[in-house]
Formats: sequence, structure tokens, C-alpha cells
Amino acid sequence: MGIGIIDYGMGNLRSVEKAINHLGFDVFVSSDPQKIMTAEKVILPGVGAFGDAMLELEKRGFIQAIKEIVNRRTPLLGICLGLQIFFEESEESAGIKGLCIFKGRVIRLRVKLKVPHIGWNQLNFPRKSSLFNGIQDNSFVYFVHSYIVVPEDEKNIIATAEYGVKITAGVEKDNIFGVQFHPEKSQSIGLKILDNFCAFLPK
Repeated sequence: MGIGIIDYGMGNLRSVEKAINHLGFDVFVSSDPQKIMTAEKVILPGVGAFGDAMLELEKRGFIQAIKEIVNRRTPLLGICLGLQIFFEESEESAGIKGLCIFKGRVIRLRVKLKVPHIGWNQLNFPRKSSLFNGIQDNSFVYFVHSYIVVPEDEKNIIATAEYGVKITAGVEKDNIFGVQFHPEKSQSIGLKILDNFCAFLPK
């Protein structure tokens, strides 16, 4: 049981694990899909390219495990690239299918500002989500990314940020959450968001 963090060779695993330990929750990191499926909640972190992530997940047997986690309605949180691979496809890796948990695609961040988007930015909340309980509008979190998700259903969007364009910073559907920023690098605000996820009661 506890909080399971998927280790597929791509992601800031130890920082996420350390943050959750700090919050007082039982947490483990595993590259074994069967062990991850025993977790009461699952986190899918990620840093790197969309296509590489999908190939690693497939190679390690995680794609079917993640689909089973979704089917069981086990709470699941995707962070950064972990959010992006929840979608159907990405301009970053043409021809490679994502996990298709959310309808929509991932596109390059096309702005006149510096890309990648690195640093602190403010969140706004178009609708309420338990993931952001106790978090005020315009709270700052830490981003590092060059691609953004474009959900087909705007009702799935629970947080946005502005960086030349409006960025989808958080999504939710059923017991599945995704954030484009790094809560484990976002100090007290990020810890509160991780705490909300770890304490979330499944619907």
C-alpha cells in the first residue's frame, strides 16, 4: 500500500519521494509494475521527451499496469512529462501514441518569450479541484517545459498559467490528476498540492 512512484528511468523520483516522506506518508519508488499496482495512490513523474517516455513505459511493462490503475479508479497524479503522456499524441514525437487517458494533444510552446519556460509562474483556477484545496489564486509554482497540453474537453482543466499564451497547468478527470509544473520544486505551495493528492479520498 502507500504512495507508489513509477520508476521508468525518466523523472525527478527522489525529490518527489523526499517531499512525500516529509509530509508523513508511506511512499515507495518501484520499477516493478506489479508492485506499483498494489499502491493506494500512484504518481507518474517525468522529465524528457514524450516518445522516449512511452517507449520506456512499454519496455518495462507499465502501459498495461497504468491502464489497470485507471480502470480500478486508483488515484493517479502525472507530473510534467507525466501529464503530457496522459494525452493522445505530441508534436515532439510524431507517430507515437500516448496513454490516451485524456483526449487532446501536446504541442510546442510557441511564444515570443524564452523557451523552455523555466521558473516561477502563477496559477489560476477555472474550477474547483480537491488537488488545490487551500491554494490561493495567483500562487506561484515552478515550471520547466517546452511543450503544453491542449485538452479536447475544457472541463478537464483545473489550473492555468500565463506565459505569452494561456497554459493548461492542471487537469482532472475522475480520480486522475495531472500538473505541468513541478510541485516537488515549488516549496510550501507544492508540498500542499502533494499533501492534497496523498490525502485525496477516491470518488
